[in-house]
Amino acid sequence: MLPALAAELGVAEVHALAWPEAGRLAADTRTTEALAARGVALVLHDGHTLLPPGAVRGAQDQAFKVYSAFARAARALGIPGPAPAPARLDWRPAPGEALADLAPDMRRGAAVLAAHAPEAGERAALRRLDQFLDRPVQDHATARDRIDLPGGTSGLSEALAVGEIGPRTIWAAARAVPGRGAEKFLSELLWRDFAWALLADRPDLPRANYRPDWDRFGWQGDGPQAEGWRRAMTGIPLVDAGLREMFVTGTMHNRVRMVVDSFLTKHLLTDWRVGAAWFDDCLTDWDPASNAMNWQWVAGSGPDAAPYFRVFNPALQAEKFDPAGAYRRRWLDPASGYFEAGSRAWGLDPAAPVRPLIGLAEGRARARAALAAMGSTLAPGHDG
Repeated sequence: MLPALAAELGVAEVHALAWPEAGRLAADTRTTEALAARGVALVLHDGHTLLPPGAVRGAQDQAFKVYSAFARAARALGIPGPAPAPARLDWRPAPGEALADLAPDMRRGAAVLAAHAPEAGERAALRRLDQFLDRPVQDHATARDRIDLPGGTSGLSEALAVGEIGPRTIWAAARAVPGRGAEKFLSELLWRDFAWALLADRPDLPRANYRPDWDRFGWQGDGPQAEGWRRAMTGIPLVDAGLREMFVTGTMHNRVRMVVDSFLTKHLLTDWRVGAAWFDDCLTDWDPASNAMNWQWVAGSGPDAAPYFRVFNPALQAEKFDPAGAYRRRWLDPASGYFEAGSRAWGLDPAAPVRPLIGLAEGRARARAALAAMGSTLAPGHDG
């Protein structure tokens, strides 16, 4: 379709962001060949990350496995400024009929989803950035973990994921803001680059344990407990609230993502790839590198994991970061929209009580037993 459209419009070049992800690289190769057959060039730009993946290398040209070392090296290289906007753009609408409804088979939940749709486009993303840097960023180092309070995060993850704003634009603006909050915000942009550097070095990151010794860990495959997790019916309030937020809005607070991920992989002993696939399906800010690395980081199989077996305690996390329960009340309320937007096939009943899939103490003990059976050298204890 793209080669035919390019030929019909009479263009000489098609420009796109480069994604060093295996599926995308193969697609780019096919697209390059198909466009070339019609005399059109595909021009790829390194604008999805601060630095091109593979540009930050350690000794003996090896990829960094630890974030802190990667971040220091990236800063030493220097982050390029954003490219200037084109002086002029000639725009013509593509021929053909207007786009049809993208999801005619949903037949439900459209009004619920529409209420949470962010304002789209570059101007909206730049406005959100300016608003965040004007004041909220000053408290970002601590407020970013408060899931009950709005404004602790930038809200730019979707705009970054789809290219409405570039990371170099964000970096240049945030660097001009003094303070610990802005510095923490910059470090999160570097964490995103770290994920892409790992994916470029290890294209199997979304499919295989980064550390092969974790192939021995006693994770279970997909099954009834994983399905209960997907349906946000685990009986653990913070976990269910987070999964419902994601299903309705397409996003989830990062602190809650860690708790949700940990509950699946540790308390339910379910393979991290099962959870990553669900996030792939649900997230509107989905990013192949960040999703794969963050799931492996929480599961324990990934790079830069702390030297202990981390088990997030959903009750303690809720007490710390949703102390008055505002976040949980919002998404556990039957009026939240979750039951309206949820799949008909699930047959969810908002009035039915939800029994916990497993007790928190029991799940934690079972996870520790699986670690011991694996024969890991990791220190066994951290529950937070």
